[in-house]
Amino acid sequence: MNGPQDLGGQQGFGAVAPEADEPLFHAPWEARAMALTLACGALGAWTIDESRHARETLGWVTYYRSSYYEIWIRALETLLARHGFVASEERAAGRALRLAPEAPRVLRAEAVAGTLARGGPCDRPVAAPPRFAPGARVRTVAMNPEHHTRLPRYARDKPGVVEAVQGGFVFPDSNAHGGGERPQWVYTVVLRGEDLWGADADPGSEVSIDAWESYLEPA
Repeated sequence: MNGPQDLGGQQGFGAVAPEADEPLFHAPWEARAMALTLACGALGAWTIDESRHARETLGWVTYYRSSYYEIWIRALETLLARHGFVASEERAAGRALRLAPEAPRVLRAEAVAGTLARGGPCDRPVAAPPRFAPGARVRTVAMNPEHHTRLPRYARDKPGVVEAVQGGFVFPDSNAHGGGERPQWVYTVVLRGEDLWGADADPGSEVSIDAWESYLEPA
């Protein structure tokens, strides 16, 4: 979707200023926000793609006024309410007012390290062979979807060349909205800077993106 999180290639948001020796967390509540998000995600009630979409739909003003972990917590509130774990009156009160529904899964403290080490692999087999091969000239599709997508705005309706076939992976556009994993082939596609930004691009610059097969058309 064309949300506030999609800032690739956008001007006017100031320079990126990395913080030297940046700590993992700037305040104790940030660590708690991350722990809550991971623990609730481990319930199994929603997918990582749905959680991303929940952050994208916060609204432009709210998104830009919120810090990184504030965005996580605001999205988590949305997900917990959507799936029936927290009622609106409980959010207002800041505490439980009823017996919560039984969780599908529970991430216990002793299992955290192993769970994080395993991660959440999203590679999947795809029945059909890849439509494109390395070296193929392609064009990304022109679209402005209301649903979640991993194709950034700056890279839509642009020519490129397939550099590699990465394998089959869960299709986030479907998985974010309860439509199933519907895995597709993913390709690394190289786009020229001048095709993305015209004469203002650095000469000879290139950008590589990973694009699901339905994002691409033959050029």
